[in-house]
Amino acid sequence: MKTIINTILGILVGILLAGIIWNTSRQPRGEPVTLRPPPTYAPISVHITGAVVIPGVYDLPQGSRISDAIDAAGGFLPIADKEQINLAALLKDGVQINIEMRSFYSTNSGGADRININTATAEELDTLPGIGPSTAQAIVDYRRQFGDFQRTDEITKVSGIGSATYDRVKDLITVD
Repeated sequence: MKTIINTILGILVGILLAGIIWNTSRQPRGEPVTLRPPPTYAPISVHITGAVVIPGVYDLPQGSRISDAIDAAGGFLPIADKEQINLAALLKDGVQINIEMRSFYSTNSGGADRININTATAEELDTLPGIGPSTAQAIVDYRRQFGDFQRTDEITKVSGIGSATYDRVKDLITVD
């Protein structure tokens, strides 16, 4: 009698386990849920010009601010007028941002914004890219010793200024 009860109990446990396995391994009924990929927004393009290290067109994520565009362009040049721009403003696709130069770079003739290397102080010359305090002072000393520069490329005669430095500042200086 005990063996019959054990046999019946074994059969019931076997049927129960078979039902559990069958229930968990069968295909689910109904419509499958399809997950969509997260949205990817198209980048916006902005054109940054003026007193930044590398002016140009940059693709930035939507929601970017002017400070992000300036960072993408390598940051401000030392001659940039940082007070005239709202760094927190949101960017829109296709916008152009012009970073102005400080006012002492403007010539009285209404020409391009340039600093006169014949009249500028060492502090003003120090704001030019690639020109540090000692090189700025060397320019002033050279001027005192040899007189005014006749052409902007003569600045390469100053110790510490090579052709690479001249190429960076040639559009920012004048002798007029």
